[in-house]
Amino acid sequence: MNKITEELLRVVSDFKGAFDGAFNIRVDGECAGRQSSKNIRIESKKGLPGLEIHIAPGTKGEKVYIPACVTHSNIDDLVYNDFYVGEGADVTIVAGCGVHSDGEEEARHNGIHRFFLEKGAHVLYEEKHLGTGSGSGARRIDPVTDVHLAEDSSLEMDTVQLGGVDNTFRKTTGTLAARARLLVRERIMTDGEDVAKTDFEVTLEGEDSGVDLVSRSVAKGRSHQEFRSNIRGLCRCTGHSECDAILSGNGTVVAQPALEAADLDASLIHEAAIGKIAGEQLLKLQTLGLTREEAEERIIAGFLR
Repeated sequence: MNKITEELLRVVSDFKGAFDGAFNIRVDGECAGRQSSKNIRIESKKGLPGLEIHIAPGTKGEKVYIPACVTHSNIDDLVYNDFYVGEGADVTIVAGCGVHSDGEEEARHNGIHRFFLEKGAHVLYEEKHLGTGSGSGARRIDPVTDVHLAEDSSLEMDTVQLGGVDNTFRKTTGTLAARARLLVRERIMTDGEDVAKTDFEVTLEGEDSGVDLVSRSVAKGRSHQEFRSNIRGLCRCTGHSECDAILSGNGTVVAQPALEAADLDASLIHEAAIGKIAGEQLLKLQTLGLTREEAEERIIAGFLR
């Protein structure tokens, strides 16, 4: 494992020389290491690049790591990963991605993840994205996530784009059965000429299902971001979508939250706020001895936490 791979893994998946439990490490489109556990089985997908991860019913407190790295330009990595989570399981999935550019060609990773949670299962899904390298080739990450939640199951998605990704399109779709819950926390940082687009589409099919989508982003330099969400309530359910964005420099943001209610008892809410850092916040920190730049970075770090 080279230094670029080790550094990317350290940042996106808290790698410390080894993983404890089930894992699959993907580097430049190939498997660089794999281990299953007693309750978590990782297998190669048949006919497509990618994995099938089977988590046994009742599995509690375990983690599975599936980080992916692209370590140089002229790599276009496409992977299909399916997660089958058994009834009553409660696990954490860590699926970070790092892309490194060292030449003129594009470096790209596209992960297509499907989640199938059985009754009463719970998953915490953590995903960090990072772009590095001084090459002129674009660093691109385009994740696609498709979620299917059975009765009483829940999925918490904590996704972070740390910076350095020139272009990203993040697509998430989901269908929820009765009393299922989907919680999404997205944080995105863009700078320079970066472009980041997010598209959520969630259908609440089961009685008393619910979704909570929260996106926080900072657009610096001349970067551009777009946030789109559509929550469709077909029954008695609850849905909330929130987009908060900070503009810095010449950054631009478009927010387009949408709601569709097809039942009298569908309770759906959306919020969107875009603006610059408040002057009084900067002034307060500057009176404590920080420069304007330091104060701005401190506020941004707190906002994206």
